[in-house]
Amino acid sequence: MKVAVVGATGLVGTKMLQVLAERNFPVTELIPVASARSAGKEVMYKGKPYKVVTMEEGIAAKPAVAIFSAGGSTSTEWAPKFAEAGIRVIDNSSAWRMDPTKKLVVPEVNASVLTPQDMIIANPNCSTIQMVVALQPLHAKYKIKRVIVSTYQSVTGTGKKAVDQLNEERKGVSLAADDMAYKYQIDLNAIPQIDVFLDNGYTKEEMKMVKETCKIMQDDSIKVTATTVRIPVMGGHSESVNVEFENEFDLKELIAELAAAPGIIVQQEDANQIYPMPLWAHEKDEVFVGRLRRDETQAKTLNMWIVSDNLRKGAATNAIQIAEYLSAQGII
Repeated sequence: MKVAVVGATGLVGTKMLQVLAERNFPVTELIPVASARSAGKEVMYKGKPYKVVTMEEGIAAKPAVAIFSAGGSTSTEWAPKFAEAGIRVIDNSSAWRMDPTKKLVVPEVNASVLTPQDMIIANPNCSTIQMVVALQPLHAKYKIKRVIVSTYQSVTGTGKKAVDQLNEERKGVSLAADDMAYKYQIDLNAIPQIDVFLDNGYTKEEMKMVKETCKIMQDDSIKVTATTVRIPVMGGHSESVNVEFENEFDLKELIAELAAAPGIIVQQEDANQIYPMPLWAHEKDEVFVGRLRRDETQAKTLNMWIVSDNLRKGAATNAIQIAEYLSAQGII
């Protein structure tokens, strides 16, 4: 199978190449694609160098699937061109997520919505992905009414410039404004803004979590409110989630439901101080769930802590799982 990775030189694109290799996706020919200024550079895949080609060359190579991680404006311009050439697109940007004609997919939750007619498929926001993986089995069993989520998100979600900023700050290097991914220092700090502010006072990232959750879980009755925060870690995103259900739950039964669900590892050993952390989630594909306990202030309500590697399950792995599903169904 010919596979194109669009944005192959970026942080997520590099991770996509790694995950494709690790999961032994049936790649017969790899086509790394990037902007014209990156054309001719080399990327590594399974120990071999591959030359990066332009968008036009990527289309001309006729891959079966193109996995995009090249930003919203690039996806808006080029995903339709790939699709028109008969190339299935799995897009990691925000460009198509809320388009009512495009599917927004987390395979553990809603892969069954995919059909051969879906030529552009949207990969959700990283913080939404890990949350809905944990929420879906609980919604099926107890029916979710409301979700309050606060996130603690890795600098890797912003990209290489943010990682460089954190590393330089930790060395004591003073950076020029142009070299900073964030307006403020990120080391020894927490920045309660991810993406731009909207008219309602929420950030774009916060509203992504609100809207995407309902679309993926196919239930507009679920009320979601979010606060998203950038913190100086690299291993993954963490989320404190308060969930109110319509139906009563037994905590032991609820934990068993989560432990049996696909893609979830429950880490719930209070006596041994075992709980999910970015340090443990780093370079893993699962969603880790712990600190499960009743909200003692409100009936039928749960507190939980969710952690996942945002570059893997939150981006690269989820996209490749979509491709795996399409392949298993004979769609690609």
